Amino acid sequence: MKVKDIILRQIFDSRAEETLEVDLITDENVSFWAQIPSGKSRGSKEAAVFDLSEAQKSLKVIGNALHGKKINSVREMDDFLVGLDGTANKSKLGGNLTLGISVAFARVLAFEKGVELNEILKWEFFGEAKGEAEKERKIPMIFSNLINGGSHAKNNLDIQEYMIVVKGGGSLRERIKKLVHFYRQLGGVLEMKNKKGKLPIGDEGGYAVDFKNNIEPLEIMEKLIYRFALEKDFALGIDAAASNFQRGKEYRFEGKLINTKKLEKTYKDYLKKIEILYSLEDPFAENDFEGFNELKMDSRHGKIVVGDDLTVTNPDFINKYAEEGLISAVIIKPNQIGTVTETCEAMIAAKKSGLKTIVSHRSGETDDNFIIHLAKAGAADGVKIGAPIHERIYKFNELMRIYND
Repeated sequence: MKVKDIILRQIFDSRAEETLEVDLITDENVSFWAQIPSGKSRGSKEAAVFDLSEAQKSLKVIGNALHGKKINSVREMDDFLVGLDGTANKSKLGGNLTLGISVAFARVLAFEKGVELNEILKWEFFGEAKGEAEKERKIPMIFSNLINGGSHAKNNLDIQEYMIVVKGGGSLRERIKKLVHFYRQLGGVLEMKNKKGKLPIGDEGGYAVDFKNNIEPLEIMEKLIYRFALEKDFALGIDAAASNFQRGKEYRFEGKLINTKKLEKTYKDYLKKIEILYSLEDPFAENDFEGFNELKMDSRHGKIVVGDDLTVTNPDFINKYAEEGLISAVIIKPNQIGTVTETCEAMIAAKKSGLKTIVSHRSGETDDNFIIHLAKAGAADGVKIGAPIHERIYKFNELMRIYND
């Protein structure tokens, strides 16, 4: 097919000016859009993010190069975009723009072939042709950020995300219902604690009140899990996003400067005190390999250390840090790398390296449900969505729909 036009818009109700919508129109007047969230907490090696004016300039370059060109697959489109950009981090064209074109084009292909978006991705990248029976009906864990801190909230928490991890087993719909009920009950508990009127909400829909220290949110959530006898259904996870509170070679944590060893001990204390704490994401800054290595060497059975800023959905970084044993799971965020093809290659690299894959949302999130289709196509171990409110509800609904639950 040939691309007739690409229309670019800024999503004005988002929390960041770099959150864009791309509308791709083919020569047969088939049109599909993609909305690309910006992400507030970013790794330094992520694909470049352009605002609307920068992206409009790039779009002229792309439009001229695409004129009259026939493209028949997602990989062909992405190879064109990567070649036209020619930089390591999409700094010429903007990773959010290239991803928007890539996702919208994949949607056009799915429409023309009369299949779900996830089937196109399976067929092109994960080796499962349309109609082939799945070997395993793998329903992912859900990582839902219910308490926000760090750069996602105006409160005193250094740790950025406190998550409920909804484990496997039973109906997906019932598991999500339990999560929604838990979120509301947690709000009631925090409202009593807050005593300042309406509860503040962070960037990802989680509660954003002040706490005594960084472990208190885990203690409150753990207590509530046991109160409702949900310990078989739920675990806990954190995304420390430690690069955001790194200061030189130290970390500013609870008002004090501490070194890597002290922060490592803090996490180990958390694991001892909170038995259902399962997941530690970005516990150290992206350049603190010593921290990741030490935490890995003394990690407890059944827990996972997750790379995000460390790996930035880049197959080369994923392979490197998996081989060094620094992580046991990896976050997959399409706009960290800038095309659908590269995102799928990152998932494949992670699986070959024995890492769990968690397909993730971002701050500045939109109604777009592409990540749910990506998770289904690549049989992801988890999906990270945020709190079950506002625009993120669309992703929960799509999760139930495409997993036939």
